[in-house]
Amino acid sequence: MNQARDVSRRWQLLAIAAVIVYLIWLLAPVLMPFAVAAMLAYLGDPLADRLERWGLSRTWAATIVFLVLLIVVVGVLLLLIPLIARQVENLVNNLPRYGDWGQNVVWPWLQAKLHLDPHTFDSDRLLQMIKTHIGSIGDVATMVLGKVSRSGVGIVVWLTNLVLIPVVAFYLLRDWDRLVARIDGMLPRSLQPTIARLVRESDKILGAFVRGQLLVMLVLGVFYGAGLELAGLSVGLLIGMLAGLLSFVPYLGFIVGFIAAIIAALVQFGDWTHVLLVCAVFAVGQLLEGYVLVPKLVGDKIGLHPVAVIFAVLAGGYLFGFLGVLLALPAASVIIVLLRYLIERYRMSELYTEQGSEDPVIAEVDVDVSPDGKVDPDTIVVSTPRGRPDE
Repeated sequence: MNQARDVSRRWQLLAIAAVIVYLIWLLAPVLMPFAVAAMLAYLGDPLADRLERWGLSRTWAATIVFLVLLIVVVGVLLLLIPLIARQVENLVNNLPRYGDWGQNVVWPWLQAKLHLDPHTFDSDRLLQMIKTHIGSIGDVATMVLGKVSRSGVGIVVWLTNLVLIPVVAFYLLRDWDRLVARIDGMLPRSLQPTIARLVRESDKILGAFVRGQLLVMLVLGVFYGAGLELAGLSVGLLIGMLAGLLSFVPYLGFIVGFIAAIIAALVQFGDWTHVLLVCAVFAVGQLLEGYVLVPKLVGDKIGLHPVAVIFAVLAGGYLFGFLGVLLALPAASVIIVLLRYLIERYRMSELYTEQGSEDPVIAEVDVDVSPDGKVDPDTIVVSTPRGRPDE
């Protein structure tokens, strides 16, 4: 009876999980601002808790954290947007130089090293095609802007989200502990200890990764951007910010940023001095990340493998769009904790702990052999456990 009840409960939980996933997929566009607000509230909750321990009320603590986050975000945007826009413009203006460098330097080198037939790839024709179609970019941009201007609903939605996200984030931050306590009070009492333990472990993994990795991304972005700017690269800040942004996947930010910076240095300067400067910047950045930032801010036992991070982000984005990207890491941390819990239960089950018989069976054969060496066909086989011979 109890076994049937457990099976029924498991099916009910699976059905509830399936309904939740379907609703998330169905309501993904609507849930996106709420997911962003919940992520901001989750990131700010530890600081609000610390302010509460210093004697402030939850409302004042949430207000201070919210204002600090708002000032930081607005300040960073006001500082970076003009710089990045200027470097993007510089990159676009220098695209012909990159094309000429690829045609005059990279392609001859590839032909010499890989013994390629020059007629298999007509670089002149490709460049001519690009120049021919560049003129249509303005027409495409005009068409897109026209559709956007006519799509009043889209503009209203974006403006609504822009206002809705900070408002919802503030209220979630203010009532975070109350919401957690209310959800905890609604859990079945028989399952509450197990669910509470799993939630704590998920929070430990997710908090260590998200909060720590965000700081790592920020520090690396600033370091790479400043270092490449000091090295003289005209797009150094853009490449540095890209490398920092992609560093949430180990080595991805380093590889992409390093290759882009090497190409930019060769195109802009064409000497090995600036290439060595770029190598020095990324070498110091890797030492800083591996020996200081990750051990201090993230730790080495968070449980999120780099492959799991990549798969979670790609799968979440494919299934649920931008909302899936936001929910990818929380979902991955929960799945990892659930898998650990299932493995723990399996190792405690009879299926894993059950052992075979300690007394192996030995076959004793009673053979009658005639004087001429023939074996009597009526041989008797007697099986007795080892250590307990038949008396």
